[in-house]
Amino acid sequence: MALEEMLLQVEGLDKSFGGLAVTRDVSFGIGKRELICIIGPNGAGKTTLFNLLTGHLHADRGKVIFKGKDFVKEKLAPHDICRRGIGRSFQRVNIFSRLSLLENVQLALLCGRGKSLNFFSPMRTMVRDETMEILSDVGLADQSANLSGELAHGDQKRLEVAMAIANEPELLLLDEPTAGMSPEETTGTMEFIAGLFERKQMSIIVIEHDMDVVFGIAKRIIVLHQGEVIADGMPDDIKRDELVQHVYFGETT
Repeated sequence: MALEEMLLQVEGLDKSFGGLAVTRDVSFGIGKRELICIIGPNGAGKTTLFNLLTGHLHADRGKVIFKGKDFVKEKLAPHDICRRGIGRSFQRVNIFSRLSLLENVQLALLCGRGKSLNFFSPMRTMVRDETMEILSDVGLADQSANLSGELAHGDQKRLEVAMAIANEPELLLLDEPTAGMSPEETTGTMEFIAGLFERKQMSIIVIEHDMDVVFGIAKRIIVLHQGEVIADGMPDDIKRDELVQHVYFGETT
């Protein structure tokens, strides 16, 4: 892929906690309008990698270059990275459970634009049309007035994605979006992610354990093991990779 087509470049990314190396020389790139999945056993460093990409952790060494800017060198805070075009969801749902769906997304929109509530402009009237459009896009418009804490788990995950895309990110990171879901919710979420990718002008990176989800949506798969990238390729190539079969699927050849 030509350099000018790259959206994100990760080069030699290292992170240790004490003497434990969590990511080691991680390097990969993602282009514009690309959907990839990152897989690996528990403890492989997947969530740590997301934390490094979004400024929740700072790398010991390496580069995270997004649209030509190195976040590691600049030591940007998470909110600055968000405003530059990277959105994220978390393993554990991160929403305001005592607010309505409408209010959650409104807050995300206002914060992303550096605005706050104003006595002369009540929040319920601010960016309402945009909020409803986002909720409609994730299939939650009919529940906009409901308290988010009363939603089903799968719908809470969708609301979190709605909050993440409120600022129109060019890159969306989804950390185990089907965790804790029923088979029906998992299928619905897989279809939701695939549809989101088709509708939105963004790239998506998904951390996922469910292999049915991975091979159902991924255009490309990166495999982490003990903090290192051991494979990076198309789904069919990953299925046939002997090292992946050995360390991830528990198969021997």
